[in-house]
Amino acid sequence: MAKIRLGKTKRNPKTEDAELKVLQKLLEEKEQPSFKKYLLERDYSLQTIKSFEVAVQRYQRWLTKENLPEISVSYNDMLHYIQSLRNTIKQRSIQTELNSIKHYYNYLQQIGQVDSNPTIQVQIKGVKRRTLHNVFTKQELDKLYKDYKELPAIRGNYEARKLSRKRNEVILSLLIYQGLNTTELSRVTISDIQLREGKLFIKSTRRSNERTLQLESHQVLDIMEYTLQTREQLVAMTKKETNLLFISIGASPDLHNVITKLMRQLKQLNSKVTSLNQLRTSVITNWLRIYNLRETQYMAGHRYVSSTEAYLINDLEDLHEQIDKYHPIG
Repeated sequence: MAKIRLGKTKRNPKTEDAELKVLQKLLEEKEQPSFKKYLLERDYSLQTIKSFEVAVQRYQRWLTKENLPEISVSYNDMLHYIQSLRNTIKQRSIQTELNSIKHYYNYLQQIGQVDSNPTIQVQIKGVKRRTLHNVFTKQELDKLYKDYKELPAIRGNYEARKLSRKRNEVILSLLIYQGLNTTELSRVTISDIQLREGKLFIKSTRRSNERTLQLESHQVLDIMEYTLQTREQLVAMTKKETNLLFISIGASPDLHNVITKLMRQLKQLNSKVTSLNQLRTSVITNWLRIYNLRETQYMAGHRYVSSTEAYLINDLEDLHEQIDKYHPIG
């Protein structure tokens, strides 16, 4: 039996048991697989599956109105359908609708009802990808990390703050050199650190693949000091029994407050810092300047290469800015 996973998108923890029962029932289907099961086996959550089904039902109603059988729809028919949507939904939503129908025809191909997918060559023009400006270069990221480490020492009897500073230095290094996000940081355990090999194992999440990344040489020494000294002191101070690498001072194991305070300090060091996502985007964009697309996809943990390709736009925009700055036209 296929392994049950809870999809790629966020769900409410309160509904976990109910969702698992639905997933189990779908996976046990013995008859011809349904569209819902097809999507489930590709790790989509029930919430996402529902949105796909709504889009397909809207499409099927249009087919009925136009007296078109879904198994004989052509490329031109798809263009007519998209045209019919333009006055009712936004351009980006049309792209989402098309994606849902594309999945549906892939499903019909799998069960042998159609020979080809009429959506394959259809592209929606005018859909702008979200980009993040003020991407930091590797040198700027290095300086941000160095400036944080050189902050004035905390004086006085503030042991918790001193330990937190040491912990945050290691957290910042994983943000800047491995491009981790908050979810991944909160799940790193002692056993994920491979100091002898100088590597870090990152578990998969609902949105990312697992991977093993190389640590910088200076990180190995800092992480060793943190695990052998700072972390042990944090464990003793908080009385927490956990194998997680990073331990918060408060009662909650969540790192949200830790990251919030760290970002506030980074913004004071560099006014261009806006968010944790900006740092990760900068790391991935810089990787693309050194490594090929597939290598960067692996390092970033992206499930789809299209997710990695989106970061190429940041690099192109930065190039355009440099051209305008040093070689203005007019």
